[in-house]
Amino acid sequence: MIMIVYIFQNLWKEVEVVSSDLCCLLAEDFLKSSWESIKVLVERINSLPEKSSRNPVSLFSFKDDNKVLTKFEGNHFFLRGSIEYANPQLTVEEVQGIIGLRLLEAFGNYFVDYGLHEPDDQDFCQICETLKKPPKGCIVPFLLNTDEIEPDRYSMNPLKNSIVESGQSAFPAAYVKTDDLSVDKKFFKKYEGSLISKNEIDLIEKNLEMSSNSYLDFVDKVKYAQLVNLFEIFGIDLSISALRMPLSTLEEEGENGLIHNIVRESHKDYEAISQSYACMKRSMSKRTTLLSTPHSSKGYGSKRSARGKMYFEGMKLKSIRVKYRTTLLYPNEVDSEEVSIAKADDDFTIDGEKLVNYSFSETPSSPQFFLYSLGSPEDAAVWHGVGTFGASRLLRSMVSLRHACSEGLLIKNLDKYQIKTEVPLHFNLDPKRMWVNPVYNNIDSSIGCIIDPSKFARKGMKLEYLSVFK
Repeated sequence: MIMIVYIFQNLWKEVEVVSSDLCCLLAEDFLKSSWESIKVLVERINSLPEKSSRNPVSLFSFKDDNKVLTKFEGNHFFLRGSIEYANPQLTVEEVQGIIGLRLLEAFGNYFVDYGLHEPDDQDFCQICETLKKPPKGCIVPFLLNTDEIEPDRYSMNPLKNSIVESGQSAFPAAYVKTDDLSVDKKFFKKYEGSLISKNEIDLIEKNLEMSSNSYLDFVDKVKYAQLVNLFEIFGIDLSISALRMPLSTLEEEGENGLIHNIVRESHKDYEAISQSYACMKRSMSKRTTLLSTPHSSKGYGSKRSARGKMYFEGMKLKSIRVKYRTTLLYPNEVDSEEVSIAKADDDFTIDGEKLVNYSFSETPSSPQFFLYSLGSPEDAAVWHGVGTFGASRLLRSMVSLRHACSEGLLIKNLDKYQIKTEVPLHFNLDPKRMWVNPVYNNIDSSIGCIIDPSKFARKGMKLEYLSVFK
């Protein structure tokens, strides 16, 4: 609330800007710029059977620091967005993606209910009113939070020094504990205004003190608290439910679960592994890309720091050699020379049978995203700047996998889990209209660094339909 009071008391003394104005401003621009995406979404939903089988989907959110679970049963259309566990503070990129997700959901739900037509003022007002309330309707927006990511992947985590010193820099975020974490004062001094704000540091420190030693819960609490504050600015309810994958899902589902099955089927034999490689457009000559990276007994799970190789005995996967080594990760956008690091040192071999007959409790591992994304309930997804900021290669791998499964070339028993192989719709935040810190021109700026967020509403955004990824 401190940031909000500062913005409105100090910057808007002469001109009163109310959140409902920004909500309508964003919605008006979105309707003009993204009508094709709205139309594609509604037409896809209208073409689906009225009743389709799907297992219930459980999502979570945090409200007043409490974890709230919601189960979705029946016929819903799931629209995926995402945030990162690589930093506790919400970035400008994440906020734009979440707002874009809600705009697409709200317009989509309205036109599913009332039919596609040129909206008049009354239609527009009703849509703006729905944006001020939690999502409701056929389309369910949700955030897919990848919990196998390193806790400081992009050198923008204000806890970065203690993450390294506590020996957790090469751990998956799901394994990180908060008891030994603290704010890096040097980081704050260097990046105040560009990557982090004082208000966000205060929020982070407050939640660290109240933490239950779970890094995932800590990050989610901080980000949901920021989303609540953003409602005061934009007038849009952004408290969207989320799903953690793949490690949280693997822990919860048991050995007969879907992600377990995907790991087993993709490692079944040489042919299955070869088909998976083909989806990634990788050669089998070296076999160094691991489809699911086994974790070290020391806690390491960073895919970047893992070096591996698969060995075969005829068509059978015989063994996998894994070496964990200290590895540089990625820089932030403000200082290209400050690169995050994953410190690790281990070397081991596991029997191939451990993946062919997979049990996460016996052999913890992190599957490749293009594989475990099959377990996401998504019928459509919103990406962030694919082509400039996002990796189009990953998206192509996901689409190729769906095609391979539909043709019976890979993971042939998905019907058992009521998984459809139809390629989801893919939408993309137009890279030319990505929101950036106006001073440093970076999308990884925290939202708290933006003195006047209302300028984002004036800039608007565009969601383009990625028809090439059908």
